[in-house]
Amino acid sequence: MFHRFLFLISLACIWLAGASAQPRETYADVSLIAEKSAVVAGDTFYAAFKLDLVDGWHVYWRNPGDAGLPPAANWQAGGALAGEFIWPVPHELEVIPGELMDYGYEERLVLPFPVSVPANASGFVSLSGTLEYLICEEICIPESADFALELPIVEHAIANEGDGGQIAAAIAQAPVPGTAPACLSGDDTGWTLSIADAQLAGEHAYLRFFPYENEIRHAAPQTFSSGSDGVQIKLSPGYGYEDALPEALDGIVVITAADGDTRAAYEVSAVQCAPLAGTSGAGSAGGDGLILAGGRANLFVLAWWALLGGIVLNLMPCVLPVLSMKVLGVVGAATEEGGRHLKSHGLWYTAGVLVTFAAIAALFVGLRAAGEFLSVGFQLQNATAVAALTLLMFVIGLWLLGMFELGGSVQGVGAGLAGRGGHAGAFFTGLLAAIVGAPCIGPFLGVALGAVITEPAPVVFLIFGLVGLGLALPFLLISFVPGLHRLLPKPGAWMERLKQFFAFPMFLSALWLLSVLGDLAGLEAVIGAGLGAVGIAFGIWLLSGDDKVSGPVVTVLGAVAILGGSYFGLQASWQADPAISANRTNAGGYGQKVEPVVWSEVAVEAALSEGQGVFVDFTASWCATCQLNKVTTLRKASVQSAFVENNIVFMIADFTRQDTEIAEALQKHKRPGVPMYLYYAPGSRSPVLLPQLLSEALIMDQLNADG
Repeated sequence: MFHRFLFLISLACIWLAGASAQPRETYADVSLIAEKSAVVAGDTFYAAFKLDLVDGWHVYWRNPGDAGLPPAANWQAGGALAGEFIWPVPHELEVIPGELMDYGYEERLVLPFPVSVPANASGFVSLSGTLEYLICEEICIPESADFALELPIVEHAIANEGDGGQIAAAIAQAPVPGTAPACLSGDDTGWTLSIADAQLAGEHAYLRFFPYENEIRHAAPQTFSSGSDGVQIKLSPGYGYEDALPEALDGIVVITAADGDTRAAYEVSAVQCAPLAGTSGAGSAGGDGLILAGGRANLFVLAWWALLGGIVLNLMPCVLPVLSMKVLGVVGAATEEGGRHLKSHGLWYTAGVLVTFAAIAALFVGLRAAGEFLSVGFQLQNATAVAALTLLMFVIGLWLLGMFELGGSVQGVGAGLAGRGGHAGAFFTGLLAAIVGAPCIGPFLGVALGAVITEPAPVVFLIFGLVGLGLALPFLLISFVPGLHRLLPKPGAWMERLKQFFAFPMFLSALWLLSVLGDLAGLEAVIGAGLGAVGIAFGIWLLSGDDKVSGPVVTVLGAVAILGGSYFGLQASWQADPAISANRTNAGGYGQKVEPVVWSEVAVEAALSEGQGVFVDFTASWCATCQLNKVTTLRKASVQSAFVENNIVFMIADFTRQDTEIAEALQKHKRPGVPMYLYYAPGSRSPVLLPQLLSEALIMDQLNADG
């Protein structure tokens, strides 16, 4: 403490001497820049202070550490309202090794902030005032710089690409809002900050926690240990906190890659609680930290999860009906000429799956570049796509029942596969399996897909491709592993019967899609799809008649019935009423003990302000995993009673149709789609992000942990 006291006294003396000394030299060039060269009344844009520092000099972060002052602006009235600074990630500035540590910036600091233009502004809007900052090398000198910026008010804003790029880069370097639960505990060895975020697990490069206040010793070494579900960081209590933990510890976790350049940061808000399970076990000491999410070591883990998640997709209810066709095709191909066509069958099926997932990845990357958020299952948020898929499932069911044939009898499936039609059939089955499987976020997929939301396009394509490979892998193995196909049953009359049996899962899938269509476009679209299906079935019946009743007229009538039914089945969904899904809570089947509330950030804040807890179910009627969790967990009387007893408000965020606010919440919590479950303990503004698959025990344990 004596060293710190002496340093602070010396700093004060140097400061006063610098302020009253002779010729004053400026050690930073300060300018005020903006992302727009002309703005619109009522608009909000970003401006920034740019400080170019003389080599060897530095300025300070929002928390300067043991000594120093952060930059501060003294504003003059000018019509525009400036918001809070967006602080880029700081660096450690070691003053006295082991004794004094500061946090700040060298070379250049771009410090962005939002600016609100009044709605009644006209002519010009201006920002002016003085920026005051402390700049240090071996000595510290207080400096100030006057600034002024005047922008014209126009009807359409004009971008300032040069300065705007610098501001955007600075904002991109700012810490990302954290969503993972964090706990602070203490013992005789110091404090333990545990963060339950699986993306932070594994081998790491460099890690450091920067606090917003001065609860810790800044110059003390920080060590960590890593577990399967997160990390624990060892901290030393600061002056005045040796005997008591603070109620909360807020700051950022800064992650530096092995090259020392690639950095990321996440906000952390820890409360007093025991170290979180799975956050310790395998790690190192000496300040080694975490690797970036999406870094090389972590990418292998995400790739494995993606592949495993794709394999599990084969067991999801939304995929099983389509795989029934694949089973029949594989059996036929395995027995035709000793399985000669089995390999090509497997490759064409895999190609269909991979092409679909590649298209989804391309659309994801393209819309992300355009500033849109594309969730997994987006295709089922479009009423016309759902109507078309409904009719397709219905037609496949008719084929399985034997109303018409595609290339011969079931016993001749193998022969059909030998030709181009067989390849096309396998490819089509792969396309269909991927289309209906893509909306399912089963085990392992949520983490893998969520982790690549902000990653470069090659990583996105890799992860989506591995999901597709996992979906196709079981059939690919049967096609290529010698002797494995011999485990399949031999073809026979049973295949015709089994083929007919599989028609009923197809009809059930079509019925489920009709319910989704009703949520998206209303009863009129459902009736239209139903009548369209009848028209298609009538046309197929006409065309599949025997030669005695067939002819040009019947053929034309059959074609007209099929085309007309298809048109009629789709047209009602083209004009979906946006009000149909407005304020719906998708509450059916939740039981009588809880009354779901429509989710919004305002509703969550209101409930928390009244001392209640909040459980948010981000769901959709087309999400099979969501409906499974509802049946197995959320509708159980014991779970609902626990919500009531613990004063928990149950909220529904229905993503059946596209919703900007819900999409932003998913993006904030790094989830690629629904389901997503957030739990706010009473009095806590930091939610716990629960797994995609729920259980009664998991819910009870979470409530008891906060009870």
